Amino acid sequence: MVARNAMEIFTALNKTNCRECGEKTCLAFAGAVFTGRKSIQGCPYLSSAEKQRLGSVDDGQAKPAEDETDKELGLLISQLKNIDFAEAAARSGGRVSQGKLCIKVMGKEFRVDRDGNFSSDIHINNWVVVPYLLYVLYGKGLTPKEEWISYREVKGGRERYGLFQKRCEEDLRKIADAWPELFHDMVGIFQGREVESRFAADVSVVLLPLPRVPVMICYWRPDEGLDSTLNIYFDATVDQNIGNDGIYSLCAGLVGMFTKLAERHGFKLLN
Repeated sequence: MVARNAMEIFTALNKTNCRECGEKTCLAFAGAVFTGRKSIQGCPYLSSAEKQRLGSVDDGQAKPAEDETDKELGLLISQLKNIDFAEAAARSGGRVSQGKLCIKVMGKEFRVDRDGNFSSDIHINNWVVVPYLLYVLYGKGLTPKEEWISYREVKGGRERYGLFQKRCEEDLRKIADAWPELFHDMVGIFQGREVESRFAADVSVVLLPLPRVPVMICYWRPDEGLDSTLNIYFDATVDQNIGNDGIYSLCAGLVGMFTKLAERHGFKLLN
């Protein structure tokens, strides 16, 4: 038997994102197997029977490639038909209205129906949609503990920290250096809250990009010839509530949003 679609393959995987297959996520591996770029034999955790059931007759033979982001997004959207919206809303801190699952993103309501049609008062793009779907489909809905960990401590984060540090922490530090009122605006516009952190930062602000996924941004101003520093921290429940891929995409998107806002306000960012 040949798998009818990539989601059938993904459902059979253990979803640990172990990377032993050579792909970053189980979802990416499922898409690669279905399109023929990878062999089902690449997963060390599937039984022989499962591999035989899901493998294609031309297993491993390349087929025309599609955009990976759009492909993974399509797989996630297809899962909306299989979940109980009422349960997902209760687990995710949202609600159901007129057949749509409604969850707040950065304090603004973000809605989706079972066919993957999104509506919101904020701009709809992949940096919002992908973490949103990962959150509602696979998040455990654990109550945040306010025990803060760095990205290195997120499962799989140590290997990706160099890229996260450059694209998220370093780029956001440059915005903070150029935009003196950044953190004040985070609190006023995006419903953040200023807190005292255990890291002795000059400024610490907690944002709630998703209801059970708080993010703490800590900023140390330049001092006596030393450059400024900025670090991003996550609640200890982040692995269970959204996972590495979701939080990376979310943070990269937030930084992109703040970059556009800074440029719109006339702030010049240093390279």
